[in-house]
Amino acid sequence: MAPGFYLQSKFCDNDEKNRHARFLDHKLSGTKRYSTPYRFNFEESFSDCLIPFLDETQSSKKLKETPCTDEFVSSEESFYSSSTSGFYSGSNSGSTESLNSVSKPHFRDHIWAYTQRYLAAETMEEAAAALIGGDEDEVKEEGSADGMRLVQLLIACAEAVACRDKLHASTLLSELRSNALVFGTSFQRVASCFVQGLSDRLALVQPLGTVGVVIPHLKTMAISSEKEEALSLVYNICPHIQFGHFVANSMILEAFEGESSVHVVDLGMSLGLRHGHQWRSLMNSLANRAGKPRRLHITGVGNCAEHLQEIGDDLEQYAFSLGLNFEFSVVECNLENLQPRAFKLIEGEVLVINSILHLHCVVKESRGALNAVLQKLHQLSPKYLILVEQDSSHNGPFFLGRFMEALHYYSAIFDSLDTMLPRYDTRRAKIEQFYFAEEIKNIVSCEGPARVERHERADQWRRRMSRAGFQSAPIKKITQTKQWLEKMKISEGYTTVEEKGCLILGWKSKPIIAASCWKCSSV
Repeated sequence: MAPGFYLQSKFCDNDEKNRHARFLDHKLSGTKRYSTPYRFNFEESFSDCLIPFLDETQSSKKLKETPCTDEFVSSEESFYSSSTSGFYSGSNSGSTESLNSVSKPHFRDHIWAYTQRYLAAETMEEAAAALIGGDEDEVKEEGSADGMRLVQLLIACAEAVACRDKLHASTLLSELRSNALVFGTSFQRVASCFVQGLSDRLALVQPLGTVGVVIPHLKTMAISSEKEEALSLVYNICPHIQFGHFVANSMILEAFEGESSVHVVDLGMSLGLRHGHQWRSLMNSLANRAGKPRRLHITGVGNCAEHLQEIGDDLEQYAFSLGLNFEFSVVECNLENLQPRAFKLIEGEVLVINSILHLHCVVKESRGALNAVLQKLHQLSPKYLILVEQDSSHNGPFFLGRFMEALHYYSAIFDSLDTMLPRYDTRRAKIEQFYFAEEIKNIVSCEGPARVERHERADQWRRRMSRAGFQSAPIKKITQTKQWLEKMKISEGYTTVEEKGCLILGWKSKPIIAASCWKCSSV
């Protein structure tokens, strides 16, 4: 562990009286916790800050049961004031009476709060330890002192933003802006994206003394020319999207075995890439097979029918040049409003559903939105549902936990870009600032419906798919995927491994993208 960076995964086992005395002393003195050098202490941070800033994934009713009278009044403080009121008054005799006066449901809420806080502490420790301790080469490159100072400032600023301490957070952001450089080292560059997200979030938080976390903020998701160019650069330079396309097409080709007609439903229509790269590649593979299929039907699902039809027209011309019987259809809707009857299904054709880095956008606070969509997809009885998603936990209930997980995840991606593009290459700046920075800012600054980048780990997707009636189908192209990665001549730091039926693309030891295949349990 680098010097000056302190993590405490479990709550202190020191004498309870000393703990309460420190808590009371802090409340009375009003002294700031964010000193330099910064020591990240979970006991103080979580007890004062995390509970008032739970994401909407938790029930708002639980927060209302313990009203807040100032910024640092939380479930834990309420527990202190009730169960240890005798201690605060200089006597322990009142503790038992206070505990007895707490109703059972209220007491269970406190137990729940402590449990969630403990789990978040472990998550943050793991992410920070990997970020700092696991990237020794990068820290040496940046300079131990400067790199560690930047990490400390980022975490301190995230905590200040979470606690709605606008004055201190603004001070830290000013220092961060002078050190987090867009054309600096990989960590300086990723830090610049997180600074943007923290700044946006700070502008949305309500002042001290008010109830609530973040004012609802809806952003338009229109694709600008810069974002479109950045997406194209990501596709051509980074292996993430092409990896998903390769695995998906391999499974679709397998679905063609013994079949003459296949219908592919593309959710999100390949992220909006204008030239339908995934489907051009699939058509080339089909055209080179010994027995050409009788028919390929692709349905694009998305919000803009005009944009989808442009892609379809382009694909129709390409299919004609290859001599393939091709049909393209459009279903214009949000996935939440998707209806099985909207699809043009023909008896005898095999159905495959394709989702590349898209279904995570349907994950909502209610946890029921995605399940409803998956159940509708299950009603279509597809032979395969191919799922490709970012393999990281950016949808936890705690802002600080999400922040640390995202910092670790995107640090690995920015590190990989160092090996593929020179530092001052404008292409890399466009990829980072117009593609990955947009994801980072959405994770860090947005809440509620505005937060659409809700990436989850492969294990969580397994549970979701299982509940919706799907079961895992083996991916048989693992060897071919490794050969494809070598053929692409991508940096040696990228690896592919198979884990519990998923094929995972990772940078060094950090998982980046997970691809899996599913079939209906009844099939």
